[in-house]
This record gives sequence, structure tokens and C-alpha cells, in this order.
Amino acid sequence: MSEIRVTTLKDTSGNNSSTTAEIASGRAKAFVNFNGTSTVAIRNSFNVNTITDLGTGYYTVNFTTALTDANYVVQGCATPNSQPDISAFRLFSNGSYPSGSGSYTAPATSNFRIGITRNDGVVFYDADYILVDVFR
Repeated sequence: MSEIRVTTLKDTSGNNSSTTAEIASGRAKAFVNFNGTSTVAIRNSFNVNTITDLGTGYYTVNFTTALTDANYVVQGCATPNSQPDISAFRLFSNGSYPSGSGSYTAPATSNFRIGITRNDGVVFYDADYILVDVFR
């Protein structure tokens, strides 16, 4: 078996480089920037093909290509819109709509659900900007 040793990988046009250390430690597996109000719309994404609006402040993020397992990390944030005391970004179970408790189970390999709430964790709201990234 042969071995290739490099310090940096680039695409065929010489752009989009990654070091081997970055790859070994895990690059983002997906990200999405979307409008969560009215008609949900993706502004920009990588490995996210659709967002499903499940109700006020509650969404499913669907991967274009499923991940190898569900052992990944989701992090994100949302703009406050006109809500005075918000900052809670929650990952919810792939089951039913949460009742404010924010129950959690492991995400699926093909998608995960998020909720945007006020700090009280009970009042859900739609946000103009929702930014999410996924690492594994």
C-alpha cells in the first residue's frame, strides 16, 4: 500500500485549501444561514438541502448527504428580532414539538431539530437570521 504525504490540499483551481491538521481535527460537516420568518429560505449552506418549518421557532435541518453517524455537534445562534430577552438556541429531539422543556435526544444522521426560544425556554419565536454549524 502506498502513502501520500502533503501539508496542504487544494481544489483543482488552487483555491479552497485545507491543512492535514484541519482535516484530522474535523472540518465543518455542514452549515446553514437561513431566514426563519414567513417562508423559510436558505441564504447560504453547505451540506444542507432543506429546512422544514415545524411551527413558530421550530425547524428541522436536513442534510444533503447523511453523516456517517449521529455523533456530531450542533451549535448556532439567532437574531433577536423584536424579542427583548432572547438568546436561547436549542437542539430538540427528533420526536414531537417540544412543550417548553427542551427535551433532547440524539440527532439523526440525516437531520436534526432546533428551536429558538426566549431566555425562559418556553416562548418560541421565528428569527430573521438563524446560523447553524455542524462538526464531527
